[in-house]
Amino acid sequence: MKVQLLNSTPEPEKTVCMAARLCYSDNSISELDDKVQGISYEKFLGKILKMGHLSVLEHASFTFGIEGISRATSHQLVRHRVASYSQQSQRYVTVKDPEYVVPASIKDDDGRNKRFEDAVKSIYKLYGELVAEGVPAEDARFILPNAACTKIIVTMNARELLHFFSLRCCERAQWEIREMATLMLKLAKNRAPFIFRESGPSCVRGTCGEGDMTCGKPKEIRKKFTSL
Repeated sequence: MKVQLLNSTPEPEKTVCMAARLCYSDNSISELDDKVQGISYEKFLGKILKMGHLSVLEHASFTFGIEGISRATSHQLVRHRVASYSQQSQRYVTVKDPEYVVPASIKDDDGRNKRFEDAVKSIYKLYGELVAEGVPAEDARFILPNAACTKIIVTMNARELLHFFSLRCCERAQWEIREMATLMLKLAKNRAPFIFRESGPSCVRGTCGEGDMTCGKPKEIRKKFTSL
């Protein structure tokens, strides 16, 4: 798995501050830049976010390039609708070399791993034969497994990212999307440290939101994400 931050709003925290300042002052647009110069983003944004004025976060966006994840994970990812996605097409891109993800619960057992590998390689072999026989890639792809690797570019605004991280960084999330979300959070936090200072699963900020389904490790999880 490889996750890169391809682009983001320049000075995302400054942009959010400008949007928040506009809401609570009679400044003209041209004056906003001067008004946020030298202010403490932590103090100003902290006050705004504590008030629950989260819409200002939507003015900062982040674009990630992700590869080496399975189709099983990309199917979960695109359920987050407040985002933009561009995914490598299995209709137009013919698979040449098999690329697939093997879960640790299978890979760590030699017997299970061999059966899994044999089955997946057999699928890719049949896929290649079908394409060679003239079957369109868009039809041959029907046999490809959820394990098949994909590449995707994702853009989310900061508000949606906070929501995404609260769900997908949680220990209750599926392991692969949790690993991907954690890598995304580390990159976003490096670019906008105050916005994402307490980002991660709900236990980072307070109590676990999973109720009886809690992993029971809030201190360990909180330490992990605050040290990113």
